[in-house]
Amino acid sequence: MKSVVLHEHGSTGNFSLAETNEPEVVDGHVVIRVCASSLNPVDCKIRSGMLAAIGPDLPGVLHGDVAGIVTEIGNGVERFKVGDEVYGCVGGFKGMPGVLSEYALADAKLLARKPGNISMLEAASLPLVGITSWNALIDRANIKAGQKVLVHAGAGGVGNFGLQLAKVMGAETHSTVSNGQKANLAQDLGADEVINYSEFEVQEYVEKFTGGIGYDLVFDTVGGKCLDQSFRATKEHGTVVSIAARSEHDLTPVHTKSLSLHVVFMLLPILRNTCRESHGEILTKISDLVEQAKIKPLLHKQRFSFEEVGRAHECWETGNAIGKITLENTW
Repeated sequence: MKSVVLHEHGSTGNFSLAETNEPEVVDGHVVIRVCASSLNPVDCKIRSGMLAAIGPDLPGVLHGDVAGIVTEIGNGVERFKVGDEVYGCVGGFKGMPGVLSEYALADAKLLARKPGNISMLEAASLPLVGITSWNALIDRANIKAGQKVLVHAGAGGVGNFGLQLAKVMGAETHSTVSNGQKANLAQDLGADEVINYSEFEVQEYVEKFTGGIGYDLVFDTVGGKCLDQSFRATKEHGTVVSIAARSEHDLTPVHTKSLSLHVVFMLLPILRNTCRESHGEILTKISDLVEQAKIKPLLHKQRFSFEEVGRAHECWETGNAIGKITLENTW
């Protein structure tokens, strides 16, 4: 079968088209005819070598998010049948080939049926960001209706999904953005208040939008100094959830405000092969929300083929993409 293979870490020019062996179905797994994938920051970090330790051995196939059609069923799989349209985050990590191929092997626990009212490209944009947001807001922060919730980077990949999910859960949603275009987008996604962080210091928007009290819950999707700002923006006894905490921070405000701090690493069940069924269960719930039009995928306007994956990575690295960057299998 045709695959796009990364030969060595580093440049986006290290991808090339290759012939690889078709996967053989094994117990508990299915084979998927791959229709689409999407790009996540972790894919770029694996390609560059920054996170080579969790990536596949090279030469290897990257990317985990997938949407496609089941072509083979392994022993013990009862939730799916041949011909089902499915989606999930299933590979591109150590010991698990990625999905930039004609066919991919997937642990059935990591999959759910694709929402019937959206395209394959739209479905492929959802797994990692959807599960991450669910882990953060529902599993860890225990979000409640009526809470005042701040989502950083509400027009970003995880941020836009988190913003919509917080709204579905009945929260009053506020979001930080970097420009007017993203502000309009965040409003379209349901933000009750939008904050251009280039125009407000943290204490200024906390005063303006919370009366100086702070937010019940802050979802940090950026990391770095944004996590420090999240501590400052949260009210006493409030909650901060971060998906990017690989850095050093002064936890003094966490102590003095008696905050709860949670860190989410969505890939852990995939990498450790533990509790993988939780991913399929979450994606099933997300499918219901999408089919009820309560959550909608947000795609970057530019589309790429699998053979253009290097250009897709370069697009992400510009920092100008709005929504998820998606890739279509045109083979």
